Amino acid sequence: MITPQVTMAPPGGTQELVNWLIPEWELIPKSVDEVPLLPSFASKLQECERVCGTPYAAVTHELQDALVLRRLQQMFHTVMLNSLWRERLEAAGVVRAPDSYEAWQRIPLSDKETQRDFFMGARSGVVVPHDQGGFEVVASGGTSSGSPLEVVYSLRELRDTYALAGRFMGDHQLSRYLTGTDPKWLLTTLADYQMWSSGTMVGGVLQSVPGVNYIGAGPVTAPVLEHIFSYRGPKALMGISAGIAILAELGANMNQRSRESFRLALYGSGVLPQRKRVELKALYPNLAILSYFAATQAETIGLQLTEESPELTAVPGLHLVEIVDENGRWVAEGEEGELVVTRLHAHEAPLLRLKLGDRMIRRPRLDQPALKAQQFEFAGRTGDVLHLNDSQYSAVRAYGALRDELQTAGVVDLDQVAHEIQFVNHRDEKTITLYAAVDDVQGLTYRMDTMLGPYGLRRVFVNALPRSLSLFNQGEANAAAIEKTGYGLRVTFVPRHSPDIERTHLGKVPLVRDRG
Repeated sequence: MITPQVTMAPPGGTQELVNWLIPEWELIPKSVDEVPLLPSFASKLQECERVCGTPYAAVTHELQDALVLRRLQQMFHTVMLNSLWRERLEAAGVVRAPDSYEAWQRIPLSDKETQRDFFMGARSGVVVPHDQGGFEVVASGGTSSGSPLEVVYSLRELRDTYALAGRFMGDHQLSRYLTGTDPKWLLTTLADYQMWSSGTMVGGVLQSVPGVNYIGAGPVTAPVLEHIFSYRGPKALMGISAGIAILAELGANMNQRSRESFRLALYGSGVLPQRKRVELKALYPNLAILSYFAATQAETIGLQLTEESPELTAVPGLHLVEIVDENGRWVAEGEEGELVVTRLHAHEAPLLRLKLGDRMIRRPRLDQPALKAQQFEFAGRTGDVLHLNDSQYSAVRAYGALRDELQTAGVVDLDQVAHEIQFVNHRDEKTITLYAAVDDVQGLTYRMDTMLGPYGLRRVFVNALPRSLSLFNQGEANAAAIEKTGYGLRVTFVPRHSPDIERTHLGKVPLVRDRG
């Protein structure tokens, strides 16, 4: 059994304080039976706030780093009680708890296959057997692969994370936009009542934001949206990118007062095309549009706090967010890497260093009096790669370069006309097709053909593609090298909702699709 902590005055030094918050007898549980008895990590954050006399998000980076490292050490000792985790770590040469973040980076990265092996079927990677109850299983079909994945959460710890993320969201994001004395409303069009949706996670956070009224609307029609928006008071709405984009259509006949009450749109996956942003802001005059970055495995990874900056801010104390290179080492500030997340509130079912399939740029930490937090910027899905023979190019950067080239040539501004875009790599034909869903298919096709023609379009392609390599790899390709690949480019304009643009079963549009 765990020895109860003796109440005493907290020590003054940083390391002494974190050792006091998570004492030795809690750091190393002796058996699986002891794990559910461990005090929650949320309780440690609350005690830290009490001792420091300030919200946890405002304590120093030094203290946050030290407490999170202490928690990671506790998680290491916890997973070592499980034979599957023990075999995995020992096979990687990791046999003792990390004494630094440098040592932590030696722990092997987990991927979707690890998640499937540990948390599906017999769920042998769950430290506390789920036959004891008290767990929730959430599933995701995956944005890119469509392959089903399940993850297991302790219900008691979910309540903690919902409260922590909801409080942060209210304090540092919604408070800027939902102002005044009228009732404040927070809606989601995600299907948060479904197991097979990250909405069931996000809905838990949204319900926990203090001072607002929550509506789990699910997919809405125009009359339903008009009815909800008729409620007195400012409103924020969270949905996937497509669910936010369609609000310009659904609100077309809404009265002016209701449209003015829509203050904040939060899109939860990918990017929102510039065309859609323009349409939304034209219809809803007081609207701000921000990113809410989440996944089934991590319900609040990063929130965009203002429109002036694209950076996403992590919720302090919720996850350890890492941006890593191909060897699992942290990239430098300003460099791009893969997003890796470790959920800190996970005594019973920890999952260490999970790759989520997203690319991020590591940004400098936020260091304000009221908020000290990690920041990063979305750079695309890991699968958003164009393969030209043996070379790989970032599809996000390739689109940006092609957009700029076509705009400079006076042909078209894709950001302004495209509702959706998707690259399709026809490998057998050695052709990259950029599909753009637009309103004026015939007019734009004629303009492209007459102003550029096939040779002009190829010149655009070979000039743009080298710029899609990272800063450190731009010496690998130039226009001549692109020519040698034998690849060509087609830009094909299609009507909205065209079957030429592939969608997942959740209606998401992957940026890249490969065809033979």
